[in-house]
Amino acid sequence: SKDAGIRTLVMLDEQGEQLERIEEGMDQINKDMKEAEKNLTDLGKFCGLCVCPCNKLKSSDAYKKAWGNNQDGVVASQPARVVDEREQMAISGGFIRRVTNDARENEMDENLEQVSGIIGNLRHMALDMGNEIDTQNRQIDRIMEKVRADISKT
Repeated sequence: SKDAGIRTLVMLDEQGEQLERIEEGMDQINKDMKEAEKNLTDLGKFCGLCVCPCNKLKSSDAYKKAWGNNQDGVVASQPARVVDEREQMAISGGFIRRVTNDARENEMDENLEQVSGIIGNLRHMALDMGNEIDTQNRQIDRIMEKVRADISKT
């Protein structure tokens, strides 16, 4: 299950990179479209001086919501890692209650400690996967908003 978790995390990372490239491509297309609109506006000027007010393109609310108003892309904050309270507490007395305090109890305690470590690693992988999926879902939503805004603009 550890190998499957690692493969899943790698695939999620690759998918995230693909989504980044898609969003960057869409941003470049939007930039090119704005430049083309500006050039068309310049061509539509009467004798190169006056703009005909009836030909002015208006941005829809959906377009402004998806693309923003001249956003610079600066992120205000980074997502924080969620830390479980149980994770912060150290186990003080071992995993089993000692009765005879012999080698069998020591072995059981060591085995339970190893199992706990493995489960902890799997838990962390699952949390990382969940966080990455949430991030990618938000990114897909942004991409879809941009697509809808571009479709409604045409």
